[in-house]
Amino acid sequence: MLKTLNNDNFDAELDQASHVYAVRFWAQWCGPCRVMAPIFNTIADDMQGKAQFGEVDLDKSPDLAARYGVQSIPTVLLFKEGMVIDRLIGAVPKQSLVNFVSQHAA
Repeated sequence: MLKTLNNDNFDAELDQASHVYAVRFWAQWCGPCRVMAPIFNTIADDMQGKAQFGEVDLDKSPDLAARYGVQSIPTVLLFKEGMVIDRLIGAVPKQSLVNFVSQHAA
């Protein structure tokens, strides 16, 4: 299940995470972000129980992007125990995203 994350719930959501947490940073006006949205949503459903998934709209929560040094979108950050353990920048094929998350998922 994909969770919408923002300044209000981001820290609490990551603190409660029991798996690797993949967070997609995106914006409505970003073409590559719109291409990645259905891929990310499908993977979130397919990998339920192995990893958790959320997304941050940069226009609504720019502070989160600044906190994690997100300068290009789409960017997917992988968190484990509240820390960034990996990042993927740009639009990628579904299998590349699956592999990226799977290498860290339990």
